[in-house]
Amino acid sequence: MDAKSPHIKNRDTPQWGLYQRNLFWKYNEGEVPQFNTHPDELERLARQKLSQNGWLYASSNAGLSHTHLANRQAFFRHKLVPRQLIDTNERSTRTTLRVGGKKWQVSAPFGMAPVGINKIYHDRGELAVAKVAGELGLVYGLSTGGSYPIEDVGRANDEGRANRTEAAKYLGDGNEKKVPEAPRWFQLYMPHDDELTVSLLKRAHEAGFEACILTTDTPQLGWRHDDVATSNYAFYRGIGGEMGYTDPVFQKRMEAEGVDPQKDPVRAATMWIDTIWHGRAWSWEKAVWARQKWQEIAGKESPFLIKGVQSARDAKKAAELGFEGVIVSNHAGRQVDGAVGSLDALESVVKAVGEREGFTVMFDSGVRGAADVVKALALGAKFVFVGRLWIWGLAIMGEEGVRHVMRGLLADFDILLNVMGVNSVKEIDGSLLESGPRVYGLLNEKSKL
Repeated sequence: MDAKSPHIKNRDTPQWGLYQRNLFWKYNEGEVPQFNTHPDELERLARQKLSQNGWLYASSNAGLSHTHLANRQAFFRHKLVPRQLIDTNERSTRTTLRVGGKKWQVSAPFGMAPVGINKIYHDRGELAVAKVAGELGLVYGLSTGGSYPIEDVGRANDEGRANRTEAAKYLGDGNEKKVPEAPRWFQLYMPHDDELTVSLLKRAHEAGFEACILTTDTPQLGWRHDDVATSNYAFYRGIGGEMGYTDPVFQKRMEAEGVDPQKDPVRAATMWIDTIWHGRAWSWEKAVWARQKWQEIAGKESPFLIKGVQSARDAKKAAELGFEGVIVSNHAGRQVDGAVGSLDALESVVKAVGEREGFTVMFDSGVRGAADVVKALALGAKFVFVGRLWIWGLAIMGEEGVRHVMRGLLADFDILLNVMGVNSVKEIDGSLLESGPRVYGLLNEKSKL
């Protein structure tokens, strides 16, 4: 918390932990922090802000939410083991993210997971999230289910990148110009229309998205009781089709069906989501085809990853077929109820393919703080995606809410490295963990976290 520390100038990223000091100091300026970033409080405040349907879509999980619970239980069985009397004054949160033949410098080994229809949480939706990611040097993932055009989101991310120096100034002298320019990635829900798939990939590449993620665990929505009970599906209410309305191929499809999104947004948005998402499962052969098309468009060095992997067998298959990596994810418990916790799946996947040259294992699902990030990294993930935390921040206070949550997570991570006796992301490994057996039932079944 020393804003005048002589070590700041030697650090290669801002001293993110100073955000804590700034928030403590606000009282002396007649202010208080924007809101409490504890996940319990984020969830409570977001529920107050959102409509019933907005809240249900943000919080609903598949079936009885047992997979959602298993995600948190998996984190609970791993305990961190701090080290003492290690000089961490010049520690670094920065990491080099290597995927296939590409590498990027990023502020931290975590970033923004691709999440659909952000507009139901705030009017600025993906634009706010992409801008904050650019400011803070964090990887940003845009979902095909996003509620703004690809090009607009790319420009918002560029706006944030251009503001990186200003974004670091709130931490004081010596922190400027230390935020790297992190990449933006496009997450593909593959349409049932090859021409449209190619069009989306071209648009993503031309808008500066540098990698493609194919999500494979959602051939259709899992059974989510609360959403079904309230007919709660934004696309079927005319919300969230803007990515399609601005696509030249989909415009032709709408014209052929006599659909005008301005006059009949419900029919148009329904046509869009039914085209890109529902009711068809793809094969490995089709995934290979999509990777081929992406690399024809974006170049052979442009990574193509598979998201939704939970088994070692699938991870091995992805590696054998030439994919650049996998994201171990169970869609935060929203697709298969009663499934393995994603962190437990990570251990199996890393054991199977974690040492393969040119193949990167990443993690998603259930992350609620910096300690969770460290645990996933210690178990072998090279990068971690965060979703619900920033969704709640977006719902609470729009762009500023996302900024507060992600600055807080960066500060939490920076401080945790300090108090754990860790100087760099490269030092995070299994020696920092004491792990118990895979015994489910450690948390109350009503837990929402």
